[in-house]
Amino acid sequence: MIENGHKKVVIIGAGPSGLTAAYELCKIGVKSVVLEKDEIVGGISRTVNYRGYLFDIGGHRFFTKVKAVDDLWREILEEEKFLKRRRLSRIYYNKKFFHYPLQATNALFGLGIYNSFRTFLSYTRTQLFPIKPELSFEDWISNRFGRRLYYTFFKTYTEKVWGIPCNEISAEWAAQRIKGLSLLSALKNALTTSQSKNKSNIIKTLIDSFEYPEKGPGMMWETVADIIKSKGSQLKLNAGVEKILWQKDKVTALEIATEGKKELIPGTDFISSMPIQELVRKMEPSVPDEVRHAADILSYRDFITVSLIINKANLFEDNWIYIHDEAVKVGRIQNFKNWSPEMVPDPNKTCLGLEYFCFEGDSLWTMSDEDLVTLGTKELGMLELVDPNDVEDGAVVRMPKAYPVYDSKYTDALIIIRKFLDGLNNLHLVGRNGMHKYNNQDHSMLTAMLTVKNIMGANYNVWDVNVEQEYHEEINDEYKKQMALLASTQPLVPKRLEPAGSNTSKGAKGNA
Repeated sequence: MIENGHKKVVIIGAGPSGLTAAYELCKIGVKSVVLEKDEIVGGISRTVNYRGYLFDIGGHRFFTKVKAVDDLWREILEEEKFLKRRRLSRIYYNKKFFHYPLQATNALFGLGIYNSFRTFLSYTRTQLFPIKPELSFEDWISNRFGRRLYYTFFKTYTEKVWGIPCNEISAEWAAQRIKGLSLLSALKNALTTSQSKNKSNIIKTLIDSFEYPEKGPGMMWETVADIIKSKGSQLKLNAGVEKILWQKDKVTALEIATEGKKELIPGTDFISSMPIQELVRKMEPSVPDEVRHAADILSYRDFITVSLIINKANLFEDNWIYIHDEAVKVGRIQNFKNWSPEMVPDPNKTCLGLEYFCFEGDSLWTMSDEDLVTLGTKELGMLELVDPNDVEDGAVVRMPKAYPVYDSKYTDALIIIRKFLDGLNNLHLVGRNGMHKYNNQDHSMLTAMLTVKNIMGANYNVWDVNVEQEYHEEINDEYKKQMALLASTQPLVPKRLEPAGSNTSKGAKGNA
């Protein structure tokens, strides 16, 4: 770690937010140390390589209204590395497929005229008599789609994802993720020609195209890792943080464990993207009991990807399919060949990613890789998407704490934690888990970009990201000024630097 003035910045986590922070620091001549407990970079935005077949931990669309983030993507990767993809995603419900975003004719014929009429009546009723106060996900969706459509297209899948009833999920999650979407807006979108759309008024949930790196999102983050190392920053893999040492109003150092050895990493500024619950638990001396108890209240949803290699050239055109069927455990199915043909080395085969949502330690999480591959193969057959005899191989990746849960208790707990951590002037929280906010990749990056500005003397409220600057919101003048300041930094790589390594993460069966 090399000083710039008096700055010695230590970053916990080599996911999108941590690596973005390191990259932005390099632009202003500040070299950092990035600590990653895993053996590869990218966090949940990694791309795993199994026998040459590439797959994501979930699908990662590259779409943003934040110009500074869009510019950064194109600064890191050459324009030709991005593929323009047409979005096709459908809902599997009652052994039928429904397009999502909504297509009026498809929904009408799929539900039938009688059920469609009852759905419209249900929607009309909620417009006349909305649920007040609007506290839960169930309330929020019912008010915008009607209770009948909520039970049809939202309840089963959402509870499969989160593992708790929809009436225990905060309405804030729906407001953050799908704000601006309603039955009326979905119908309007379905009836609007693509020629009339523009990037400034598209609701994120309804975008019909996106960009994608030709070899997956991991390609982006491995390139960033190579660049920051070439500029003198350090990246320590398999470096788990054991203790966060603090006193009075600041963090003084981190104790890490690498290859069985402990090491002390001092610094003047610390950026953390690790789960905020873990951050609180690792602080030494221990935090006040009230703060520790609040951290214990926070919960997370864990995630398993079962990637299956299918001996068929083509299966279905969807990028992904939402599975609204209680008979199977799989929640969503990605078709990686439809994200990019570069993801599948053999044109006569297909690679699917089956997504299972679970809690760490439950029956799914502890199931062997072999049994998970068997389960995925069986469920593809039950859904009649694939002949199980055509499945020739599979790999499993487990991702703990993939999603911070927005339950009824988390808001009050987070207020208590933030009040304490705000007193540590040199500790900066970024990213999805670092802030316990369900940020997408671009918003996680933006929190890191603003944090770097703050370390150098600015005063951005990073917690406003993905609250007031939604994908679909109108952007006010003050926000435009802030984004202009972000864009003022000169590019780190005016001309392309060829990364020293491969473009994809190396992975295998088992935990990654």
